[in-house]
Amino acid sequence: MRFSLIHIVPETTKVPFIKGRFVAMLFSAVLMIASIGAFATMGLNLGIDFVGGTLIEIETQEDANLTEIRESLNGLGFGEVQVQTFGAANDVLIKMRQQEPENPEVEMAAERAQQQAANTVQETLVEMLPGVEFRRVEVVGPAVSGELVRAGILAVGLALGAMLIYIWFRFEWQFSLGAVIALTHDVIATMGMFAVTQFEFNLASIAAILTIVGYSMNDTVVVYDRIRENLRKFKRMPLAELLNLSINQTLSRTLITSITTLIALFALFFLGGAVLRGFSFAMIWGVLIGTYSSIFVASPLLLLTGVKRGTSEQDS
Repeated sequence: MRFSLIHIVPETTKVPFIKGRFVAMLFSAVLMIASIGAFATMGLNLGIDFVGGTLIEIETQEDANLTEIRESLNGLGFGEVQVQTFGAANDVLIKMRQQEPENPEVEMAAERAQQQAANTVQETLVEMLPGVEFRRVEVVGPAVSGELVRAGILAVGLALGAMLIYIWFRFEWQFSLGAVIALTHDVIATMGMFAVTQFEFNLASIAAILTIVGYSMNDTVVVYDRIRENLRKFKRMPLAELLNLSINQTLSRTLITSITTLIALFALFFLGGAVLRGFSFAMIWGVLIGTYSSIFVASPLLLLTGVKRGTSEQDS
């Protein structure tokens, strides 16, 4: 029996997407308000990349006793130390927040305090866990974490700005406005997801957001290309009907791309371990929200901004 994903997704559909634009706008508005509210009230669970601290990844000879390890490390006076398994029962991830130096005015005092705390933790683990193997030890100071915060915000801002400029030259200002609003919609929704789920927000999360921006933009450009072609081809067709036709013509490609991407991401989420769980979940959310926004946000906005037939005559 021959199985084909292309045969599951019809090549031609007649779904009235534009007819449901007001329901989609209401849903998006509620999602944006909820995401901003969650971000403002709950905040993000920032990883040591952004707040500074120490991350130690170890492998024990036998199944790890997390309670014993946690009690021993918390007794060192470095504040609450997070201890969790990831993957196998003998794989342990230890996180310790930034340490306050005794004399903050001394240059590099914070970095030294953090390094000393990391050394003490490693010595304690060696004593209590014979044969322990240190796979990874990362120490991030406050100066580095502050720079990473600024770099992360700058990266997302530049990505959105570059997309706006690209679409403006590739299409027209109505398309550019719709694409950037859709991208902003996706970024805010993703930040809200991190606030609600409290997945650790680190550099991998920034990479996930940038990937989501690229994925959503690619999906939107495919739909926009078809809309522009149809604007030249069907000069007298009502715009709402033309938008529906264009979305349906690209729907097969959109769904096939999304489904195949989600298969890989779900495998990464369930088999990639705790370290990649936040990243893979963000990507899964991003694919879903990006597919939604390209159909129900970016395209209907062209109807509101009143894209004209004359502007579609230019070639890229």
